[in-house]
Amino acid sequence: MNRYTNVGIFHCVEKLHNLRALGKNLSKLHREWMGRRNVEVMYVKGCSIKDDDYDSLKTELNRCRWTKDWQRHSMLQAAMHRNINTAIRHFSTKPLGDSTSRRQRLVILGTGWGSYSALCCIDKSLFDVLVVSPRNHFLFTPLLASTTVGTLEFRSIIEPVRNTGFRESAHFHLSYATDVDFCKKQLHVTSVLRPTLSYKLDYDKLVIGVGALSNTFNVPGVETNAFFLKEIRDARKIRNKILSNFELALQPGIDRDESERLLHIVIVGGGPTGVEFGAELYDFVEQDVARLYREQQKQVQVTLVESNQILGAFDKRLQSYAEKKMKQRKRFNIVQSAVVEVTPTSVKLKDGEVIPCGLVVWSTGLAPRHFTSALAVKKNRQGQILTDGHLCMKSDTTGSVFALGDCADIDDYSLPCTAQVAERQGRYLADFLNKGCPPHMEPFRFKNMGMLAYIGRYEALVDTPVARLYGKSQKEFHHGFFGGQHI
Repeated sequence: MNRYTNVGIFHCVEKLHNLRALGKNLSKLHREWMGRRNVEVMYVKGCSIKDDDYDSLKTELNRCRWTKDWQRHSMLQAAMHRNINTAIRHFSTKPLGDSTSRRQRLVILGTGWGSYSALCCIDKSLFDVLVVSPRNHFLFTPLLASTTVGTLEFRSIIEPVRNTGFRESAHFHLSYATDVDFCKKQLHVTSVLRPTLSYKLDYDKLVIGVGALSNTFNVPGVETNAFFLKEIRDARKIRNKILSNFELALQPGIDRDESERLLHIVIVGGGPTGVEFGAELYDFVEQDVARLYREQQKQVQVTLVESNQILGAFDKRLQSYAEKKMKQRKRFNIVQSAVVEVTPTSVKLKDGEVIPCGLVVWSTGLAPRHFTSALAVKKNRQGQILTDGHLCMKSDTTGSVFALGDCADIDDYSLPCTAQVAERQGRYLADFLNKGCPPHMEPFRFKNMGMLAYIGRYEALVDTPVARLYGKSQKEFHHGFFGGQHI
């Protein structure tokens, strides 16, 4: 009949009417198999995947990509393509409702490092996975600062969440959670697209990975006059503001004092985000402004305000090197102080000094989101949800609610709020759920692989357990390392 006959698809006459329901031609049959609607792959030749459905193979491919096991990923992918016409042995043509009755419903809140890592590594043959997030993409935050000045384009550092593959299109909700009824196992959700639309979602397992907000420390004017740098929309706003300030400074009627104010950028916070944004900004002034706005280049000034030491998590020697390099740069100042007020045209410091400026970028620590603050559960002093070593929420007695990333903290094992920690927690939690939540499983333990920071002029810092490096050669390592991630 055709080449599919050789692999025994039509091995049973009784199933012909079911195959007609899937489609009357091979192209539609192929689409049904790839889309995992009513067809399940029961055996894949050449792949060490247990006899299961297509989702097992998809999950294993995602896991290999996320853990950078490229050798196994290539083998599985090659086997899938090589055997696309010879790997199918049997079909399950049961209605979708029958096949999902054995799966638990797992709801994941958020699409950040922790949630996305769990989503990529979870075994979707065991769970119906639903994701609720106001953001429809995963954001590779270490390169976010590069997009503010055009070094990278926004689309280069995001990955659409739907690319991970959902059993049903409706399993991703562009919404945000407002409350949880832990007794009824129900999640209260509000649509991002239509705020008047609210609904409830039932769950068997719930993963809370909503992240955190930038901490304003209740400084007056920050919310209305400062720019944050946590999302793509933040980077886009900053880029637009920088360009509009340069254009405005050129227009007639703008005197020199006003022009200098417009081109004075204040960065509040000397952590990796603040330092890397300052570095990208300095490169932008040296390379692009010198070419596009020659007359304004000498008016540009950058001030970094930090109450303590810059890059506090790095080795002291690397901190000193970064500070020395930044202080050597013209029109780049480091001020050790605290901001007490932000106005539309200036920043006021603790000692009373007022710095006129055209842009304020605020990057000073984290604060819990409203959803996290509103939950009546056990939290630490910072407002993070307390969990046990298996990332299970301590206030939940059913063992069905988990929390990870910046919104959570392990009791008696506090960890820094970094992407590296959240990503590892996501992998661990997926493995824990895949194994059926065994109580004897080892608790989560974090092994720090090191930190990187770009400081401008093609120089970077590398702080790892085995080496502490700085200099120009490290910049290529910095961008090369990040570029090799799954983005």
